[in-house]
Amino acid sequence: MKLFLLFFLLLQLQNPNPTFSLSADGLSLLALKSAVDQTPASSAFSDWNENDANPCHWSGISCMNITGFSDPRVVGIAISGSNLRGYIPSELGTLIFLRRLNLHGNRFYGSIPVQLFNASSLHSIFLYGNNLSGPIPPSICHLPRLQNLDLSKNSFSGTIPRDLGNCQQLQRLLLAGNRLSAQIPTGIWPKLENLLQLDLSSNDLNGSIPVDLGELKSLSGTLNLSFNRLSGDIPRSLGKLPLAVSFDLRNNNLTGEIPQTGSFANQGPTAFLNNPSLCGFPLQKPCRSSPQSSPGSQNRAPGSEANAKKGLKTGLIILISVADAIGVALIGLIIVYIYWKKKDSNCCSCTGKGKLGGSEGVKICSSSCFNFPSHVSESESEKEGEEEEGNLVVIDKGFTFELDELLRASAYVLGKSGSGIVYKVVLGNGVPVAVRRLGEGGGQRYKEFAAEMQAIGRVKHPNIVRLRAYYWAADEKLLICDFISNGNLASALRGRTGKPSASLSWSIRLKIAKGTAHGLAYLHECSPRKFVHGDIKPSNILVDMNFHPYISDFGLNRLINITGNVPISSGGFMGGALPYIKPVQSERVTNYRAPEARVPGGQPTQKGDIYSFGVMLLELLTGKSPELSSPTTSTSADVPDLVRWVRKGFEEENPLSELVDPLLLQEVHAKKEVLAVFHIALACTEGDPELRLRMKTVSENLDRIGT
Repeated sequence: MKLFLLFFLLLQLQNPNPTFSLSADGLSLLALKSAVDQTPASSAFSDWNENDANPCHWSGISCMNITGFSDPRVVGIAISGSNLRGYIPSELGTLIFLRRLNLHGNRFYGSIPVQLFNASSLHSIFLYGNNLSGPIPPSICHLPRLQNLDLSKNSFSGTIPRDLGNCQQLQRLLLAGNRLSAQIPTGIWPKLENLLQLDLSSNDLNGSIPVDLGELKSLSGTLNLSFNRLSGDIPRSLGKLPLAVSFDLRNNNLTGEIPQTGSFANQGPTAFLNNPSLCGFPLQKPCRSSPQSSPGSQNRAPGSEANAKKGLKTGLIILISVADAIGVALIGLIIVYIYWKKKDSNCCSCTGKGKLGGSEGVKICSSSCFNFPSHVSESESEKEGEEEEGNLVVIDKGFTFELDELLRASAYVLGKSGSGIVYKVVLGNGVPVAVRRLGEGGGQRYKEFAAEMQAIGRVKHPNIVRLRAYYWAADEKLLICDFISNGNLASALRGRTGKPSASLSWSIRLKIAKGTAHGLAYLHECSPRKFVHGDIKPSNILVDMNFHPYISDFGLNRLINITGNVPISSGGFMGGALPYIKPVQSERVTNYRAPEARVPGGQPTQKGDIYSFGVMLLELLTGKSPELSSPTTSTSADVPDLVRWVRKGFEEENPLSELVDPLLLQEVHAKKEVLAVFHIALACTEGDPELRLRMKTVSENLDRIGT
């Protein structure tokens, strides 16, 4: 600093008319100009003139009027991305009111001068993307107001100073992409009660992960420790971090089983990749416990234990298979006997048309003929011998009605498909319900059908269509559920005529996306059976008059397998009128399904559900359908492969206006939210199932948008 003042004094002595009009802050800033190599890149200082009274109008300088001072004082320096090469002068420490120093994206070299921390008002230091080296000064936390420290992508070496625990106002600590070594210190993290973001990735850190990292109660975003040499087990204490925190522990030497507590439940497999000795969920690598030695094991020949286990497993499989075959044959004989016995004693034939489905010629037997019970409880439905008589089982005990009331109520056909006919039925109390007839097959599989119905009936969530009751007989199966009054998302998106609907604002679309994510996350992780839906698409998302979404059709595939029907692509299991009246278009389910589910023999999985949900998100964002079944009905709103089209748009950095639904362009305030949902949708539609997020994580990420 003394050398700079001497240099400035010599310049003034050479000037025949010296002026000392420049403020003290301006003199300190000129030290920065002098510290930078005078190349064409230094044009950032072209208007920095020592003859000015104050530097407040210089490029990159911010000033503010401070009480007690007649002239404004420098509070901000922002000269970033200018390819400046030089060092950081210690004179900047004399700017006592400097709050923000931003020199990122240049080529500054050397160390950070400790005199810089005399600028006690500094709360943000952004020096990332330079060539700075040396250790991180321990005295950096002499700054009492320091909130943001970003030193990433430099060449800092040495250890992470324990003195960082004194930066108790620190909110962001970003040290990624340096040459920091040794262990991550312990004892400092519980003190950083305000820390929101921590990134220590791409260094040379070793040793174990500190247990007390789990004490960062304010952390959000991603805890990034990837690309280091960390070893040992992952501390279970990290599960105490907020549920919104994502982990990135890739490319280390971590070992053992991944904990399954707290925030670990929200992590996808990418968080733990390239740790060869890690095992357990969500990695596809089960943890193998060491085999227990038993008496006499020392006398066995090598490999005999493994062969014994293998033989036992094979023997059990054969035994179970034979027992199953005998059991099925015996049950079949009994059912055939009961069927012919009952047929001989039948009092009448079902040839009349009842009110329910009469317009479609549906055969409904009268209650006097088949002796339908007016109400059968859940426990009564399990009794042997009642399968052929017909059972009306009410799942929801608060939802009571009689079978005669159902059969004689006003009804009209909503739609007809391979998965059955759906009716809207208005009960005597004025409550509408949706009734689906599944067909006449599967008469011998009553207990399997009943078990499936009970599992579906236990699913209770505000974003899932509710099953209220079901009816079983050998030649009739009915599902009675809530009726959703406003159709489905496919109709809402494209309208009855196939044209985009102007009624779906961004706030409504986001509401539908969030609600659907809540329901699907519940099915995957909170429902009694951990359901796989298998057919997520807009026509299976029903909406009411307030555009509250309801997932329909879950569990339908298994029911169809039991009853023997062959499903075809149609929308709206249990509820929703408009989808069944006149379908807007016939969707090809393949483009909603994940790539691995489209191949022959591909089975529905939760990861497949997440892919389908991602495609649906893209449709909400773009207003474009993944594909149409008929070229004659295609419009400009459709693309051959929606996922590939959007990915290409992002890779080529096309304007957002070319991707988003034109109806949303008027909502300028939603641009950031739209972009955030795009990123979530692309994460859901990764080609590799293991790279897709868990549905619970997707739901939580969506919930953070717009709040």
